[in-house]
Amino acid sequence: MPEPFVNSALVLAQVEVPSWPWAAVLLTGAAAGFAVVWLATKSTRKAAVEQAASLIDVARREAHVTAGEIKQQVEKELDVRRAEVNRELDRREIEMDLRLREIRSHEESLALLDHQLNQHGERLARENSAIRQARDAIRALSKSLRKRLEGVSQMDADEIKRALRDEVQMECQDELRALRRQIVDRSEQDLQNEAKRILVTAMQRMSSQPNHDITATIVSLPNDEMKGRIIGREGRNIKSFEAATGVTLLIDESPQMVLVSSFDPVRREIARMSLEALVKDGRIHPASIEEAVKTAAGEVSLNVQQSGEDAVQRLGINGLKPEIIALLGKLKFRFSYAQNVLDHSVEVGFLCSLMASELGLDPNVAKRAGLLHDIGKAIEGDYEGSHASIGADFVRRHGETDIVVNAVAAHHEEVKPETVYAGLVILADTLSAVRPGARAESMHTYIQRLDRLEKLALSIEGVQQAYAIQAGREVRVVVNPQKVSDEQAREISRLLRERIEEELQYPSTIKVTVIREHRFTETAM
Repeated sequence: MPEPFVNSALVLAQVEVPSWPWAAVLLTGAAAGFAVVWLATKSTRKAAVEQAASLIDVARREAHVTAGEIKQQVEKELDVRRAEVNRELDRREIEMDLRLREIRSHEESLALLDHQLNQHGERLARENSAIRQARDAIRALSKSLRKRLEGVSQMDADEIKRALRDEVQMECQDELRALRRQIVDRSEQDLQNEAKRILVTAMQRMSSQPNHDITATIVSLPNDEMKGRIIGREGRNIKSFEAATGVTLLIDESPQMVLVSSFDPVRREIARMSLEALVKDGRIHPASIEEAVKTAAGEVSLNVQQSGEDAVQRLGINGLKPEIIALLGKLKFRFSYAQNVLDHSVEVGFLCSLMASELGLDPNVAKRAGLLHDIGKAIEGDYEGSHASIGADFVRRHGETDIVVNAVAAHHEEVKPETVYAGLVILADTLSAVRPGARAESMHTYIQRLDRLEKLALSIEGVQQAYAIQAGREVRVVVNPQKVSDEQAREISRLLRERIEEELQYPSTIKVTVIREHRFTETAM
């Protein structure tokens, strides 16, 4: 029993109870009331304890929920703060990067300024050194001048002239050396660009067109009966014709045609004109043949003279000897791969004049050398040497200058070019010959010539590969570096040049290039 109820029972026991029977009843009721109160109190206490436990449980759950919400809120705030901090760090990092770049830029600028300062310092040092040297030179010159002045008083006029001439010669040598250094210092690329510009300008301004009409060497006949009349009794007519013209008449089974054959284009033209006149007239005998040939020769002579004068007039050249003009006219009847040689010569003269103008040279001298460069092809007779050397000798005998003579002799590089004008003629001759449409050659013959050139190079011992390039104007040979030395490669180039000259027929010149090299290759894995 709880302590409060015990205390209450003791108090009631100490109370003086009356002796009548109601006292027992009273005590019993009091005890019962106390029991009821105690039971009620116990029940109330138990309910209170249960309620308290329930409240604690609810409070715990609410506290747990509240803690989760607070935790989520705190995490969200932490994420927000973390994102802000990250953005701030990124911004600071970008700012640091920009500042670092600025610092590096300033460092580079300072390094550049330092380098420029060092260069300026070196230049000032060089200038100071040059000034000191110049000052020392002036002092030395002053002393020398004093001594010379002292000596001049004792020299005669001839000695003074001789001394002045030696001094001027020394000064000119210094200027020549300085000019040579200046030319050498120019970059190769600048020279190539300038050369390309001059070539393009000259070719664009060139308006001459070569004549591709080849003089016919076939004479048409009205009927086959005319062949017998041309031959004559016992062949006297054809013999008289060949004797008078210096050509050969080829009369075969081809219907209504006769072929005129001769290495001399002028004789071939005279024979063609005279034969056409005889066929038209119908009277063919030795006397009429002689008369027709004489008439045709006069017409051709006038045509030759007029053609030479027209060519000279087109270029505006003065002072050429009549013999040279007449020889130029004969080039009208000569063709090189379907290109008329006279028109080719005029074109070369124009090109030389244009390039000389671009280079600041005399265009008159250039066009004169260009016009006369192939004049040796028109010279008759048995002469030793190429047409370049024959033409050079001819123009030399007829009063041309050494510049023109050397340009004519060197236009195929058979002799060494001595002036810039010779180089202009070489270049203009190549341009006029190799430009598209200038010359014609059958594809079969062209391929055969290239094939023979390559096979000739491959036949030499030590040659691995050979390539004909530049339309057959150059052959490049690759030799075996293990078997061929540098000296042997040079000997191969000389040997190939000699064999080409002896065994092949080719226009213009062929350049021989021998290549010998070592290659070392490694592969890293």
